[in-house]
Amino acid sequence: MMEIVMDVGSLPREERTAAWMETADLALVTTRFRFPEPEHFNARISAMELGAVQLSRISYAPLQSYRSSKLIKQSDPELYQIALITSGKQAIEQGENSTLLEPGQFVLYDSSRPFEAAAGIDGEYASSLLLQFPRKILPLPDSRVAPLCGKALSVSSGMSHVFGQTLRAIAGSENEFTEADRLRLGSTVIDLAATAIAGHLDRDVALSGNSHMALLYRRILGFIGENLQDPDLGPGNIAAAHSISTRTLHRVFRMHEATVSDTIRRERMSRCRRDLADPALAHLPVSVIGARWGYLRPSDFTRAFRAASGMTPTSYRAGVRTNSR
Repeated sequence: MMEIVMDVGSLPREERTAAWMETADLALVTTRFRFPEPEHFNARISAMELGAVQLSRISYAPLQSYRSSKLIKQSDPELYQIALITSGKQAIEQGENSTLLEPGQFVLYDSSRPFEAAAGIDGEYASSLLLQFPRKILPLPDSRVAPLCGKALSVSSGMSHVFGQTLRAIAGSENEFTEADRLRLGSTVIDLAATAIAGHLDRDVALSGNSHMALLYRRILGFIGENLQDPDLGPGNIAAAHSISTRTLHRVFRMHEATVSDTIRRERMSRCRRDLADPALAHLPVSVIGARWGYLRPSDFTRAFRAASGMTPTSYRAGVRTNSR
């Protein structure tokens, strides 16, 4: 169940905009606001923590928000944000993209790049579901994701539809989730987000005449995900499983500004972090977690995990336990 973070409707009208800005200063991503009609402003925000992921439900009277280069220099949590529009018209501009959004669309944007947004641009109340998560846990290269930031993306079909429905279901649930439930939901949501975003990337590639390569890339990613526990997983057996040469395999990944080895490593680290944070697996030694995802030697696992996260697996698990208390 979501917890109410702020409801300015219970405050005197003259205090509402100030209260909203004070709450925004404590948010994961700091933004600044303009209020077209401050005397009529109203807003409400509820939130739920899903491990490293936060899902919020926001509704507000018309307002404008922006994140400047100055704010980014002051504080940047390096998060991706995905807003699913549930009512009203909203607009956002980031990078070279400027988009008008309607209900049933979602938009991805990056805390490390300036943006401007407006909600309720038709004068009506607007609402959205906002998913925020560290960029590093999305299993897609930043360079591939960047061109989509600020674009309107539909959730009307395919995995994008599943992603949108999942966010709605979690936000609308009246159930009290356990800590383990929230961790699993966070992992599931990120996997769905990555799949939905990748689907839009593939459509962009298809439009440029490379649909076969895009489809092959998706199949290979699926194969990698299903075989991460194999310590011998590498370019040779991946290429053989898809009846292509290793040269072609590497070319497919270069088209997506990625490498085979980096992708395997990133996917393995994602699974390892998930399992290390799962209270249901707290009885398993760290070395067993590593072995489950292809690191048969504890020293190899520790070295790889430290390189990816800056800490040992043991320290990571201890930190998660401390933060969840």
